[in-house]
Amino acid sequence: MKRIILPPSLKKGDTIGIVCPAGYMDAAKAATCIRVLQQWGFVVKTGQTLGGPSASYFSGTDEERLLDLQQMLDDDGVQAVLCGRGGYGMGRIIDGINFRKFRKRPKWVIGYSDITIFHNHIVRNFGIAGLHAPMAAAFNDNGYRNRYVQSLRQALSGMKACYRVPGSGYNRAGTATGQLAGGNLSLLVNAIGTRSDMSTKGKILFIEDIGEQKYSIDRMLYQMKRSGKLSQLAGLIFGRFTDLQDTTRPFGEDLKDLLWDKVKEYGYPVCFDFPVSHDKENYALKVGGSYRLAIDKRVVLEEI
Repeated sequence: MKRIILPPSLKKGDTIGIVCPAGYMDAAKAATCIRVLQQWGFVVKTGQTLGGPSASYFSGTDEERLLDLQQMLDDDGVQAVLCGRGGYGMGRIIDGINFRKFRKRPKWVIGYSDITIFHNHIVRNFGIAGLHAPMAAAFNDNGYRNRYVQSLRQALSGMKACYRVPGSGYNRAGTATGQLAGGNLSLLVNAIGTRSDMSTKGKILFIEDIGEQKYSIDRMLYQMKRSGKLSQLAGLIFGRFTDLQDTTRPFGEDLKDLLWDKVKEYGYPVCFDFPVSHDKENYALKVGGSYRLAIDKRVVLEEI
């Protein structure tokens, strides 16, 4: 398995750049995040796409978003890049990014949801890890005090994660070690067959999603299964599926049953309801990092 490079940890005085490479975000919604990052001892540099003049869904044109992200990736004075929000848009610009300087001097790029495309792209093509973690809005309403935003702080400081969560009656017990792959299910499926597609053989896969119909989750999991993404895993982590939808005529299957049905034939350990999601329960995870997953009466996911 390809050796993965973990970008350097941050120290006080380092600079975190904030950009919006996908959907639009009002600058006011990032104010608490900026203040707290400064309290943590970091300098904050904001890009043009945060609270910019865009009147569309996106934080700017494809060209503007690409340029803003490119400048942060290339800036030697910026030690990490925090995506203000996800939404949709990274897939429109990922092939235009010049990774020449980034490959020589990797830095943590932080985000989830649409940023799944970026994380898996850099793992596959350059062997560089990304940080699937809370973004700017998670700091609001005292969110910066919770364990999930604090897990971002710990990850940036170089602490190795060790998460312990309650078990579930649906879990399949066992242990696994391997590199971590995954993110948002919709984006993982959309990346199949592209340069941002992920390899899952021998890896611990985690998936989560938001606002999807049950039948859509069922369809995407079948696509994952048919494309071979589920058959040779070391382990599987089902995160949270928030704002779950159902059709007027019910799909007729509980979500956990729906999920279990796609993986019951395999022998690797599986856990359900792990705190990775679009909600506040969203632990920082290093995509490409090495982890040990142990599932018994409780679930332990430990970085190694």
